[in-house]
Amino acid sequence: MKFPLLTHLLAVLVLRPSHVAAFTPPPSPSSYHSHSHAVGGPSNDASSPVGPSHPSSSSHHSRVHRRHPPPTTSTALRISALEALADMTTLSIDSGDIDTVARYARTGLITDATTNPLFVSRAGSNGDARYEAMVDDAIAYAKDRTCSEDGCPMPTRTLDVAMDRLAVNLGRELARLIPGRVSTEVDVRLSYDTNASVDRALSIVDMYAECGVSRDRILIKLAGTWEGIQAARVLENEHDVRCNITLVFSFLQAAAAAQAGAYLISPFPGRILDWHRGRGGGMGERGSSGGGHYVPDADPGVLAVRRMYAYYRRYGYDTICMPASWRPSRGPDVPGSDVDEVLALAGIDEMTLPPNLLDSLSSLESKVVVRKCQAEVDAATCNDPDFKLTKDSYSKYWDTDICGREKLKEGIDAFTSETEKLLGILIEKI
Repeated sequence: MKFPLLTHLLAVLVLRPSHVAAFTPPPSPSSYHSHSHAVGGPSNDASSPVGPSHPSSSSHHSRVHRRHPPPTTSTALRISALEALADMTTLSIDSGDIDTVARYARTGLITDATTNPLFVSRAGSNGDARYEAMVDDAIAYAKDRTCSEDGCPMPTRTLDVAMDRLAVNLGRELARLIPGRVSTEVDVRLSYDTNASVDRALSIVDMYAECGVSRDRILIKLAGTWEGIQAARVLENEHDVRCNITLVFSFLQAAAAAQAGAYLISPFPGRILDWHRGRGGGMGERGSSGGGHYVPDADPGVLAVRRMYAYYRRYGYDTICMPASWRPSRGPDVPGSDVDEVLALAGIDEMTLPPNLLDSLSSLESKVVVRKCQAEVDAATCNDPDFKLTKDSYSKYWDTDICGREKLKEGIDAFTSETEKLLGILIEKI
């Protein structure tokens, strides 16, 4: 929210949320089953058609510009970097910890929540009674739908249903805490199977509906393979299901996702930076080459995300650009460098941030936040053509995209490992 200069101080006094650290988690419910199935926040309007359109580069769309929840009242004068960032970029919390999400949700600065197989796996082995109850419920649900008195004839199917139900149980709790959307991932092992991904996604949507969470409160996460992107096309255009294309490391993936009508992408600037560092990029001490250190505005991950954002704004695509997975551009030994990439992308549509970076931003003053992404300005800098991709042309370009191919495989392998850990936990309990 922006205020005229003469009333800015009054606005700060009346509207500013308290410092994040001052918020404590609300009392934890005694058990998972005591939670209400009611949706925890207002639904976002997701009824508008999804898909690329081509108005002027200055066109803005409702999916990109969302109002933040009204902040809580405080008389403190200090404005934190977190608050300043939330004023120009929608913020999502990258955590599956209920208490942590609750604490930040109370600030009024966090709109959405993002989960992944790692968070679900942790929930499966957490030991906390609330998470254990989620696991028990997921197993009972799966057995009820796939087993009989004689046993479970298709144990793999039973495990798949239990895994999805656990992800939904966690997502339901997060949806009670935040006003926006919760991202839930389709089994990453299906990343190269469009039809199977669509089927699992629709099953997850149905599970959420059974829990009282409508589809306008969720995003289905799909890996940024060609097949995953085409699954998003089907879900968006034929089933009115909003999708989050994750594990995006390449402009090619971003363009294909927008052309498919994906609601949102999650590019990973930090992992793109890792790839360049691994090949001797960046500067070292006293200006020597190969040290892996970058000025944030020259960070390869930052530049890649800015290119994606500029393309979307130039050609009027509705797709939201929500970077995730961050690294210190200047190196981990520089104070404040943990939020280098975050600040270098201030003003972008949305970001998903882990709790440690939210903490860092809450400890910094607002003066460090300067808008770096501006729709009209960035659209004017885009030099990429809006070349319509086919499976054949995508494949040819993808063969030359070494960073994209290597990091996507690495990401899928890592999430597959977490999925297998979770399945091991469920097998022991079933």
